[in-house]
Amino acid sequence: MHVFIAGANGQIGQHLLREMANSDHEARALVRHLEQGPELQQLGATETVLGDLEKDCSEAMRGCDTVIFTAGSGPHIGPDKTISVDQDGAIRLIDSAKATGVKHFIMVSSIGAEEPGNGPEKLRHYLQAKHNADEHLKKSGLHYTIVRPGQLTSDEGTGKISVSAEQQGGGKIPRQDVARVLLAALEANTTSDRVFYVVSGDTPANEALAKL
Repeated sequence: MHVFIAGANGQIGQHLLREMANSDHEARALVRHLEQGPELQQLGATETVLGDLEKDCSEAMRGCDTVIFTAGSGPHIGPDKTISVDQDGAIRLIDSAKATGVKHFIMVSSIGAEEPGNGPEKLRHYLQAKHNADEHLKKSGLHYTIVRPGQLTSDEGTGKISVSAEQQGGGKIPRQDVARVLLAALEANTTSDRVFYVVSGDTPANEALAKL
């Protein structure tokens, strides 16, 4: 499978490239600067393409089967940048994916995006942007998978998670394990047109997604 990764230079994106290096999939990593390319190819990218999520990326993703959106301004960035990347950038990429024949779009969202108004005040702009992008994806006509991880940590992943179709409260998960979930979602036939929540747990990622 030819997979286009937006946010490949981020922490989840880099973990994903390492995981994909040992798979049969080909990873095309989007970069904003050419000098980022060699490092990402060492991590596992089959190729890198130059592009900017705040602009049109149609040509960069042409020929890919699936898009994985791991990009994000982060919850501590101001509202303007959050809207331009997490909301508008994601929406633009969704529309471009549909126009270029992509079949499946995997979105890294966030716990709390289902009801952003109920989130902590300082995070509401971030959760609202994620919510708007998620809703646009669901209505796009693309096959979608929306992954809503709990609080992200930099701990080493265990490979074991807990998955639910409804939010079950808080929880944490290492970014490495989120990457493993994204790779598993590429291959699981249970994740198409689904929204699910994921935190650390006791079940290997492939097995957990198979039970959705």
